[in-house]
Amino acid sequence: MENRSFGDVGGTPGGIGEFVIGFVMACVGGYLLSNQVSVVGSYWSFYGANTFGITLVPMLFGVAILFWNGKSTIGWVLTAGGALFILAGVIANMHIYFQPTTLFNTIVMLVLLVGGLGVIARSLAAHEAKTEG
Repeated sequence: MENRSFGDVGGTPGGIGEFVIGFVMACVGGYLLSNQVSVVGSYWSFYGANTFGITLVPMLFGVAILFWNGKSTIGWVLTAGGALFILAGVIANMHIYFQPTTLFNTIVMLVLLVGGLGVIARSLAAHEAKTEG
């Protein structure tokens, strides 16, 4: 195995300082950006208004079958399929809004996020060995 040091990032020599700085920048930018987003739900609709209950039926049948026989394939399929259907319905009924903020704050958030990702990408490239002297 080749001689590697802790300062090597991504299989190339050097770059640990840039990687850490880029990671911190991207994390701060991502946090600030996601902090400005509101996620709200809406009414569940499946072939009509307020029909969430009908989407529970396959999963409940699957759970009942699994309580009777834990090795039942149809029970596992109904339970997993019903859970995925409910999850898809929850995601489909979400609305995501960006809260009002100043242009300066938006630019700072995006520069931190994208700049951090750029610094991380640069840290993965090979760096020149430092010579003493």
